[in-house]
Amino acid sequence: MGNLTTLAELPPIQVWDGVRARRVQGDQLTLAIVELDPDAEVPEHIHPAEQNGIVITGEMTFRVADEERRLGPGGTWRILGGVPHSATAGPDGAVVIDTFSPIRSDWDALESLDPTQPRWPPAGGA
Repeated sequence: MGNLTTLAELPPIQVWDGVRARRVQGDQLTLAIVELDPDAEVPEHIHPAEQNGIVITGEMTFRVADEERRLGPGGTWRILGGVPHSATAGPDGAVVIDTFSPIRSDWDALESLDPTQPRWPPAGGA
């Protein structure tokens, strides 16, 4: 990957059923644009990376430790490393942006999918 690219040039990876991510990977940070199908579930899991994110389109219900909340566009989350968390996309699915530090090197082993047009930003949009 070069230093300058577009989302359409980044091959998505299959993270879970109905959950695909496109990564911009640095030495110490992963930026992921994640597309979730309607009602897609991110099962409870834990990783050492800190994770921050924002909903771009759609809705997500997040559970971080004992806190749960439904978030729409502009909703944000902070997940410290080692904290259990899960999420479920709303009935229309969602597009979210996640950042991870340190990088999500465990994603290197995930299946790369054929390049597709990303759901966000809209094709031909600003």
